[in-house]
Amino acid sequence: MRALKVLVVVMGVMLIVGFAALVALIAGRVSRGGAPNAATRVFSSPTIDIPRGARIEAMTSAPDRLILALVLPEGGRQLLVIDLASGARLGTIELHPSP
Repeated sequence: MRALKVLVVVMGVMLIVGFAALVALIAGRVSRGGAPNAATRVFSSPTIDIPRGARIEAMTSAPDRLILALVLPEGGRQLLVIDLASGARLGTIELHPSP
């Protein structure tokens, strides 16, 4: 019975110490402004040219890609695929109406 009482006291002390450590960790992160954010890094990329007179009709993003739907001045349509990590143009997909 004595061993059980000692075990309960030890586990109670462990709970209190663990809770205090958790509160200290949260308070430390709040005072520093939280965990470092990857979005705070500087982003520089090459210029991406679109055809003269074209307009961006829609944009869709994925975790690593940006797709721009372009309407060309002569009435055609293109999809422009851009890599978000480097800002590089990956390719262009020409869209043609089916006959």
